[in-house]
Amino acid sequence: MITTLYEPFRHWSEGGSVYILSDLHFSDSDCKLMDPNWITPEEQLDIINGMVGKGDTFVCLGDVGDPKYVPMIKARKKILLLGNHDARGAYKDLFSEVYAGPLFISDKILLSHEPVYGLSWCLNIHGHDHNNMEAYKDGCKHINLAANVCGYTPTNLGKIIKDGILSDIESIHRVTIDRAVERKMKRNE
Repeated sequence: MITTLYEPFRHWSEGGSVYILSDLHFSDSDCKLMDPNWITPEEQLDIINGMVGKGDTFVCLGDVGDPKYVPMIKARKKILLLGNHDARGAYKDLFSEVYAGPLFISDKILLSHEPVYGLSWCLNIHGHDHNNMEAYKDGCKHINLAANVCGYTPTNLGKIIKDGILSDIESIHRVTIDRAVERKMKRNE
């Protein structure tokens, strides 16, 4: 169980791991224009199902592509944050939960399809950008999980948390307190 997740999302990690990937673009003919080495849906499914088991949760951060491949993902739960290529109602029967925008799943973790900038107090896990962008931009720490950027390999959320990915991110509460103290000191000068 990932206890750092907000209560409404803890069930994702009950009985298994939480894996995250974005921009699968299953059978999207434009993928070869973005990346000439784009792999087939079957190859993607082999990679995904090689990691994600029947007791796990698979979170897709948008741009699924052809919905016929979604049932082939072995996960117990499938979660979708809609991407810019996803029709709102196209996947509702294929995913356990579908969200239309960015989602804070803990104090320091923001899931989104497109990158979000300027939030120094959180980790933004996203896709959308098919280039390997900087890990830090505008003070925000990012992990880009667009399939072609991360080798089509889902990231294990619990593992990266245990490995300390959040350790250098100050909480919003600490940032707010520090700013208030700084303003007070300036007024007293």
